[in-house]
Amino acid sequence: MNTDPGTTAPPGADGALRRLGVPLAVLGSVAAALAYVAAVDPNEPGHYPACPLLHYTGLYCPGCGGLRSAHALTHGDLPAALGANAVAVAGFGVLAVVWVLWAAAAARGRPVPLRLGRAHLWGVGAVLALFTLVRNLPSGAWLHP
Repeated sequence: MNTDPGTTAPPGADGALRRLGVPLAVLGSVAAALAYVAAVDPNEPGHYPACPLLHYTGLYCPGCGGLRSAHALTHGDLPAALGANAVAVAGFGVLAVVWVLWAAAAARGRPVPLRLGRAHLWGVGAVLALFTLVRNLPSGAWLHP
């Protein structure tokens, strides 16, 4: 067995468990954060800081309502989560899929099968900009958190 720290973990169950260390640590951190958001309701004032953009300009950023959305999801209320921030719900789903791909690749000792190019990043930016624009128009009031 090669014990050089610069190489990948050995094959087998022990190696797979060691390769899963970082993805499992990230999962634990996210679970702890979600447990906190589930326990401390963002709908109650004084628990979380206000969005600076909303506070100073009155405009909703693409993240406004994200904590309320996460709180609703942790309580199994999908309609409330979508009402608080539909883009955040979609983002939570995408992050869950990316984590599963990462963990599966790590368990097999392979690189993550995710390649994002400029077009993908520009596409995400365009969706967020459009969402922000529409939710701040009078006709987009249904997108307000």
